Parts: sequence; structure tokens; C-alpha cells
Amino acid sequence: MLSLLYVTTLLAVPALASFGSNLNYRSPSLHHPGLGISVRKVVKRNDPTSSFNASQLNFTHGVASGDPYPNSVILWTRASPMFDDVDDNSTVSGLVAFYNPVPIYNDTDQHRPPSNAPVCLNWAVATDANLTQIVTQGTVYTSSDVDYTVKVEATGLQPFTRYYYQFTVCNSHVKSIVGRTKTTPNPTDDTSNVGIAVYSCSNFPFGFFNAYGNPVRKDSVDYVIHLGDYIYEYANGDYGWGQSIDRIPLPDREIYTLYDYRKRHATYRTDQDLILSHANFPWIAVWDDHEVADNTYRDGSSELNNTEASFVEDGGVSVDQRKMNAVRAYFEWMPIRQVEMDDSLRIWRSFAIGNLVDMIMLDTRQYDRSITDLYWNTDYVNEISNDAGRSMMGPRQEYWFYNSLMSSAKRGAAWRLIGSQTVFSRLNESEAYGNVDPLDYDAWDGYMANRNRTLQTLYDNQIGNNIMISGDSHANWVSDLVWLEEHEYDERTGNGSIGVEFGGTAVSSPSPRGQNVTIHSANNHSTLLVEANRELQWSEIYYRGYFELHFSKEEVTANYFGMPTIVTRNTGEISLANFSVQNGANRLQRFHNGTVVQTSVENGYVRFGSTSQTNLTNATDTGMW
Repeated sequence: MLSLLYVTTLLAVPALASFGSNLNYRSPSLHHPGLGISVRKVVKRNDPTSSFNASQLNFTHGVASGDPYPNSVILWTRASPMFDDVDDNSTVSGLVAFYNPVPIYNDTDQHRPPSNAPVCLNWAVATDANLTQIVTQGTVYTSSDVDYTVKVEATGLQPFTRYYYQFTVCNSHVKSIVGRTKTTPNPTDDTSNVGIAVYSCSNFPFGFFNAYGNPVRKDSVDYVIHLGDYIYEYANGDYGWGQSIDRIPLPDREIYTLYDYRKRHATYRTDQDLILSHANFPWIAVWDDHEVADNTYRDGSSELNNTEASFVEDGGVSVDQRKMNAVRAYFEWMPIRQVEMDDSLRIWRSFAIGNLVDMIMLDTRQYDRSITDLYWNTDYVNEISNDAGRSMMGPRQEYWFYNSLMSSAKRGAAWRLIGSQTVFSRLNESEAYGNVDPLDYDAWDGYMANRNRTLQTLYDNQIGNNIMISGDSHANWVSDLVWLEEHEYDERTGNGSIGVEFGGTAVSSPSPRGQNVTIHSANNHSTLLVEANRELQWSEIYYRGYFELHFSKEEVTANYFGMPTIVTRNTGEISLANFSVQNGANRLQRFHNGTVVQTSVENGYVRFGSTSQTNLTNATDTGMW
């Protein structure tokens, strides 16, 4: 039982500092203070008689780390009370052996009054897994105001060093699992190698997130990048059939309110492989559209468009309210920093990994994107797709992006890694998908002038060694990065390219050809896609999975992996394809000792290569149903 003396100390002035060290009480944006929580009001509300016994508290969703710097990293956890009125149906079994059952929420939780008893936690960071060599530690509070989440910045760390960390309920033996993280090198440090796992599009009812766990089991990377669609806002019946595999996202309706978004994050964070990845690698995450709503842009989305009909039909939530709710929950649940804020909700930011890689993470969805394809206006967006005033990111972010590219080249970083939510390269899909409109106007093809400005910055300033990564499409793509309208390009040799784009498939969201597509049908579509797009070198649209990037001074290698099935939680994976980019080549490696190398892939269609399919004989039609 927490002592009365301990609880009453929460009213003391020093407690304000411990509250303030929980970054989740702050606003994600300095220019949106309404998204922050008044710590003084939380402390003032304290009632010692309402304190939680340590046995009532549980670390319900593991631990996480993210946004690593050379001397600090963000640490995250959630310490939630087990309420007596939470019925058995609201538990999610099988989280981890010693955190089962896990309280998620039931529908009474959104009406529960704010807690009058903050939860106190101690945290510690050490150089060893047993946490005997502690290098920094602290005390922090949380409460229902921030969904019992905790986010602290652990400072005073050494560059490019692995650390271990743990949270403990104050004055008790209730502990979280031990997490593992890693800082980045100093920007000027001579760094020889780094590995990064890249993910996008994890849709809970469509299958288990097996892809998240495999790099942990292999211990094959240093960091994780998530390019967005970490959650989906849909109702289960609208998008997915989770009943058949007992994966129903809560609440089982489309989400709009802060409670809804928190609950959806909580449900996703019960997946064991997602917990495993968060606990073992620092994440660098950006949002796509579904963290808020489908096909978002600066003024709305495919559903909410600031009209009276939209407001009435969608739960009385305006565009701005819904976005604020989504961003608030994302900030609470993800191990992400407050970045230098400006006039809007900013997530775009950069990381230097020694002198090896400059990582430039964009926001091509939420920040300041011009109107997109909302399904009813496709013809209009088609007509204006090449308008010079259209932007995927808005003028402020564009200026920052181009300046970051030039600054990276000037400082001599070996590689530039550009994180984009949607596919950057041209993708004519008319032959493969039978689309009346050949291009995807919700991706960069709908913002051609913005893409041309990006390519012009690279070509005019002779900035090479560019690796663009993209998600969103639920398919695997590898393309040379080329400005076809302005520069000669040889698809056989890659001459004329200024870099390479690696696009990744979804963790669990369905193939663009549908959840029940067969391998044969998927590969036929991939063949048509490659033949219709000169710069596209490999297409694979059947498998769910991820890819890894391994950087050295000499080259970048991309290793693609597919999950044999996501109907069950399992550790299986197939090595689908491997590609390399040599330093200074600015194109996919095609030659060895002056001759063309016939690239072999396991699935899909590769230009100037072959598909072996040696590991695919036991694969199911869909990897899912």
C-alpha cells in the first residue's frame, strides 16, 4: 500500500518537476498550447485517499524508446491501474507472460472522471541488462490526464552506445520489462556501419505484426524507421475481418474522439511482436494519413471536409478537432520528441548518424499538403496535378527539405536517407491495375511540380548518394531516382539516375490487388508495372513484410523480407530480394567486373533478372485468409 506520507508529498513544489519531466503533459506543438495538460491543476486535484496500491498498477504495454540523439534518447511506458469494474471481455490475452490479463478499456472508461491520484514511477538507464551499472535515473509522475503514459528524456549518455532501461512503481517491486536502446553517433564521428529496419502500414484486423519481431530475433539492425499508418482509424467491419483471428480493433467503430484514438493505440500495442520491437530498438516514426484519417490534407480528409453535412454525419467532430485528438494520442503513445515547433503541428525532422547517414524524415500528409484525391474529385486533381502551386509539404517544409539536402552534402555525409510516406517515383498503373487514371494522385504523382523541385535541387546541386524510402502502397518497389522529363536515362545501365528509391510493403495491410490475390496474379501485375515504368526495376505486390537497409561508406544494401503467413503469430520469413547501391553510382548495382549481373529475386518481377520462387511452394494464396 502506498503510504499516506508518500502520496501527500505529491502536493509539494518538487513534485511539479517530476510531473514536468513527463513530456506527455506538454503540447506536441508550442503553438497549440491547448493540447498540453496543466500540471498545476493535476497536482491540485490530488486526493491522498484515492491513491493506487502498487498491486493495482501494471505496465500494460511494455516499454519503448525513440528519437535517439548522441547524448539522449526518449523512453516510454504506460503504468495503468487495474480497475475493479473492467470486465473480463476487455482484457487481451497473451501480451507477455507476466502481464496477462491486460486492461485495455471498456466503454465506461471514456466516462470515468479524471484520477485524483497520480502514479509515481522511477526509471533507470544502465550499460548492462541487469541494470547494475546505472548511468542516469529519475522519478516521474503520470495520471489519467495523459492516459497513464510516461515519456522521459534520458540525458547524459554516450554516443553510439547500447543501453538498457526499466521503470519501477515507486516504493514497490512492480517493474516493467527491461528495454534496450541505442544512441546515435556524433555528427562528426567517423561511422562505418549502421542497420535500419523500415516498416509501414500495420492494420490490426488484417493479421499479426510478425514483421516487427524478426529483426529482434536476428538482432540485425540498430534502429527502426516507421513511415506511417502505424494505426488505422477504420471500424473493423469497414476494413478487415479480425473476428476470424480474434483481432478486433477497439473501439469497434470508426474513431474520432481523443478516447477513441487512445483506445485504438492501446489495442495495437498488445501485439507481441510490436511490443518486442519497441522494447529492443529505438524507433524514428512519422505519421502517414491513417493515424488521423484516410487521405488527409491540410484542410480535411476523404470524409471530413469542413462542411455541415460532414460535421453532422461524422459524430459532430470537426476536421481540426479530429486531427488534434489524433495528434494528442499519437504524441502520448509514441516515443517521439517535441521538435522545434513553428506555426503548425510539425513532425518533420532530421537525424545525423555520424558522418555516414543524414536521415531526413518528411511529413507529406498532415502538415501543409494541398488538396488530394478524395475519391469524388479525382478528375479535378488530375487536371491540377502539375500545377506549380501544389505541394506535398507546404513551402516552409519544402525550404527546410531542400536546405537539409544541400547542408548534408556540404558537410560530407556519405548518404542521404529521405523518408517519404508515399511513393516518390512515377508509377503508371494503367496496364497493371486497369485504372482509368494511370497515376496515383494521392502520392507524388499528384504533385509533379513539387517532385520536380526536389529533383532539380538534387541535379542542379550535384547532390548524389540519395536513398529515398517510401511506404503507404502496400507493395514492394525498387526504382532508380530519375527526372525523366529533363535528363537522359538508360534503364539498362541506370545512367542518368540521381539515387534510388526503396518502397516497402505493408506489415499487414492488404495487397493493392486485394487480400485474396494469388501469387500468379500478383506477379502478372508486377510484370505489367515494370514494363510500364522505365525507372522501376522490381515490383512485388503479394507479400506482407519489411526491408532492412545496411549502410557502409562503400555501399548501401537493401534486404527485403516477406511473411509466409500473418494468420498466426510466427517467426517465419522469406528473403525476397537483395539490392545494392555503390557509393557514387547513384543507381542500382547492375554490373560486376564490367558485365551485367542477372538479379535473382524470390517473387515479383525484376527487370533484367529472374524470379526463382524456390521458397514459395508452400506459401498460401494470400498469406492471410
